[in-house]
Amino acid sequence: MDRRQFSLGMGALAATGLGIPGLRAHAASPELIAAAEAEGQVVWYTTMIVDQAVRPLVAAFEERYPNITVEFSRAGSDETALKIINEGQADRMLGDVFDGVSTFASVMAAGFVEPYSPDSASDYSAQFKDPEGHWHALNFYFLTAVHNTDLLSAEDAPQTYQDLLDERWRGNMVWPVDATPVGAPGLIGNILLTMGEEDGMAYLQQLAGQGIVNMAASQRAVLDRVILGDFPIGLMCFNHHVAISQAQGAPIDWIRMEPVMASASLLGLVRNGPNPNAGRLLVDFILSREGQEVLASTGYLPTHPEVAALNPDLLATGPQPFDTTFMAPDIVEQNLADWVRITDELFL
Repeated sequence: MDRRQFSLGMGALAATGLGIPGLRAHAASPELIAAAEAEGQVVWYTTMIVDQAVRPLVAAFEERYPNITVEFSRAGSDETALKIINEGQADRMLGDVFDGVSTFASVMAAGFVEPYSPDSASDYSAQFKDPEGHWHALNFYFLTAVHNTDLLSAEDAPQTYQDLLDERWRGNMVWPVDATPVGAPGLIGNILLTMGEEDGMAYLQQLAGQGIVNMAASQRAVLDRVILGDFPIGLMCFNHHVAISQAQGAPIDWIRMEPVMASASLLGLVRNGPNPNAGRLLVDFILSREGQEVLASTGYLPTHPEVAALNPDLLATGPQPFDTTFMAPDIVEQNLADWVRITDELFL
């Protein structure tokens, strides 16, 4: 396995929503718009938080294209993939567009991804889009350790992976154990990719002795438990969720525990979806500068090279740069099953 790192090229954010002067409207082809309007609706299977990100994107899309209604259904990556596969195998596909960190691999393997390369993604870095158009990176995720600032000062919080082995943290850490690269298997993969198989497994065996509390819940739910003071330390939490909670006054901060695990939510078009043109138009919009500026305004980390994050401190290339391991789709596809197996054997 190879260690993969990446840097994010970001430009200035011109504006953060529709109706604000300076926001550059995206122009899809008239032919695509007409075909999408004839369908009249699009169904989006998403893994993003509804009130935080989905509704603002849907509102922006429907304002741009008022003759098209967006229906959405929110679930985790695995549930989303299973829904698409079940619908496809039953020859009753209901969804048109999907996203998720680990959704793509399963849906692609089942043959239900329709390649599509929108013009709006032409400027994206090659490492953040499939050359055949099967996926495009929708937004970035950085997953790291967090600590409750009422229970633990920044000086006393663990700063490195080796620090997590300190006896003080035995039974005082919590993490999500969903079988995805943004759950416990992702931390295991990060360790193995960076330390190597032999040293990595030796470390993981020691970490297993720390009695990390397993939560069959989302990363957001794990973070909330740390904010409530149930645990001083959380692992595999999104740093942008921390920033959002900090802005609301929560006693929480994230740790630049390098290398920080980096991932991306992948956006794709469902094969044989009922509204293929409206699906293409939604993908085109979300990946456009206009759509990405709306996404950035919600606190998510955009992938468009000309759109800056609302909080650049969250980025690997921000004012306080940090080292990352990028879980590219090919790495996840090759190794996730082994990382899940190790999670089950050592930690569950």
